[in-house]
Amino acid sequence: MINIELPDKTKMQFELGTTGFDIASKISSSLAKEALVIEVDGQLKDLSLPINSDASIRILTAKDQECLEVLRHDAAHILAEAAKELFQDDVQVTIGPAIENGFYYDFATSKPFTPEDIVALEKRMHEIVKRNEKITREVWNRDEAIKFFRDQKESYKAEIIESIPVDQQITIYKQGNFVDICRGPHSPSTGKVKHFKLMKIAGAYWRGDSKNQMLQRIYGTAWATASQLDNYLNMLEEAEKRDHRKVGRELDLFHFQDEAQGMPFWHDKGWSIYRTIEQYIRTKIRKAGYIEVKTPVLLDKSLWEASGHWEKFRENMFALEADEKILALKPMNCPCHVQIFKQGTKSYRDLPLRMAEFGMCHRNEASGGLHGLMRVRSMVQDDAHIFCTNDQIISETVNFCKLLQEVYSDFGFNVVNVKFSDRPALRAGTDEVWDQAESALQKAVVAAGLEYTLNPGDGAFYGPKLEFHLRDAIGRDWQCGTLQVDFVLPERLDAVYIAAGGEKKRPVMLHRAILGSLERFIGILIEEYVGKFPLWLAPTQVAVITITNDSDEYAAQVNKLLVENGIRSELDISAEKVNYKVRNFSSKKVPLIAVVGKQEVLDGTITLRTLGSSEQKVMSVKDLIQFILLDTR
Repeated sequence: MINIELPDKTKMQFELGTTGFDIASKISSSLAKEALVIEVDGQLKDLSLPINSDASIRILTAKDQECLEVLRHDAAHILAEAAKELFQDDVQVTIGPAIENGFYYDFATSKPFTPEDIVALEKRMHEIVKRNEKITREVWNRDEAIKFFRDQKESYKAEIIESIPVDQQITIYKQGNFVDICRGPHSPSTGKVKHFKLMKIAGAYWRGDSKNQMLQRIYGTAWATASQLDNYLNMLEEAEKRDHRKVGRELDLFHFQDEAQGMPFWHDKGWSIYRTIEQYIRTKIRKAGYIEVKTPVLLDKSLWEASGHWEKFRENMFALEADEKILALKPMNCPCHVQIFKQGTKSYRDLPLRMAEFGMCHRNEASGGLHGLMRVRSMVQDDAHIFCTNDQIISETVNFCKLLQEVYSDFGFNVVNVKFSDRPALRAGTDEVWDQAESALQKAVVAAGLEYTLNPGDGAFYGPKLEFHLRDAIGRDWQCGTLQVDFVLPERLDAVYIAAGGEKKRPVMLHRAILGSLERFIGILIEEYVGKFPLWLAPTQVAVITITNDSDEYAAQVNKLLVENGIRSELDISAEKVNYKVRNFSSKKVPLIAVVGKQEVLDGTITLRTLGSSEQKVMSVKDLIQFILLDTR
């Protein structure tokens, strides 16, 4: 007999080799009907697998968040089965994982899929779900598995099996006539996957290598309930309206072109937003005791070798040759800031030293991963590095978190989720150094009063980090800010300060950013506000328009006075009708429109219209200036 502990700490005894089905049936018939997988000592497993030792278990149903990934993986297999049924030998199945919000499957095809094919595939998937085919797991002999898939003309599957280490089991899942290699787990049957939709077709190289064959990737989404699916599709519809690339074109903010992939061309109005944000951050950090520096964009390979970036980050760096030397465009600013820190002798009295830079960085992102402003190859971060002592880590972290929350609040983001990312597999430094860094950061985030979730293995190669995720108006999360504790880089680049006792010590280096990439943050803002920026941030804060040409001279004077007071104003004294002018500037999302007619000329006033409101207010130009300047951050 084995002892099984349930989530409420109740203990039950079962025969050796009992399954999740057996346990669910013992608890209740309704649970047995709804069960999808079982969690055994923290690991998800098929309900059909035998349990051969004492264990703590949970029976999971569609109501449990952990089951979403299982349902999405089921959906990927159902998609592959549908493709084989419809297209038979015209397609080979390759891989099909669950991903965030859905799933995909890659197919090798003799001809591209069409939108009509997607409709047919989704229809067939619903038929497979209706069949409620049993999903079973088997362990196969490696050679037999390879022969089976080669006989089935599934060469990609055979190649996958050949690449699996010989000491690992070959697990096979069957549903109907469809057979796939997979680690699992999966639901008991195809009938459990009811709420899904196929979304789009894309290209993808086999094993992600551009030297390999291009495959056809079909993306889909799957959810536990119909309402979840509807909410997600509605969110996508809203996101499409907010797409920063679409809004950016409409408002003439920026553009991209093939001659500079992943590098934005900023237009006047977009650059106005950029400069306003940069100046806002500059003002904030000066008040917080930061100095600002500027470092080179192109540096010799030797510096990147010394810092560890050449070994750990080389594939993401642009390199070139000049004067028989290899140079690289900097992907980040940190090694350069250490070089400034090393100029002259630093004392413990100089710490903490907070060094900021709006430095242009370049990263060799894959062309297929580029996405407007959200993923670019050239970027500027509101980057800074704090050189401090071990004793100052907590206070500097607390101060940084306060500053970060102030900034996010000013931009209208009040929901911030924090993730703690610990040591990755590919890293620099000893385990002892990482133990020290992770312990210091955990104490600091607790002192800052922030709740966090663990994000295992996702730290930087030189230290653990906090990630700050913003929640936008339609419920999406965006990772922007970061704080990293680094004991490695000061050691590698020989940064020292003179301690109180006269001995040399290594400073701790805190890497931190609030907005992250300015390009990406502006993309987030565009989608958050759908181009309707708050007054202080709007590229044009006020438009001065005339009713008749009799008011042109006065309108020009008003506009001149606004500009002289640092207000971003546009003047329209064209012969167009006033209603046309109002519609034009409203479509450009200009927050304020100052209307000038004969009466305003006589009274020395303007009539103010606010975007999104039909109300009008008469005021003096002085009051208008004061009203706008009071809203300036």
